[in-house]
Amino acid sequence: MQLSDLPKGAQAVVHTVEDAHPDDLIARRLRDLGFVEGESVRVVARAPLGGDPMLVQVGYTRFALRRNEASRVRVKDEVTA
Repeated sequence: MQLSDLPKGAQAVVHTVEDAHPDDLIARRLRDLGFVEGESVRVVARAPLGGDPMLVQVGYTRFALRRNEASRVRVKDEVTA
């Protein structure tokens, strides 16, 4: 499942960040920001009508991500993690 697919208020655990292409700077930046395997994430808010951005929380830090950026983060359900 992708982070971009989660509804507002949903919590999950990061499984991996997928690179769109070799030397993907956005994927590297997401990892640097804390989107790493095992880290808990929560969707705090979403733009109206499914638009950009979405507000996600990793640890105590919140980030505004575009849907195409959030789609690179693969997550798994927190209950089964």
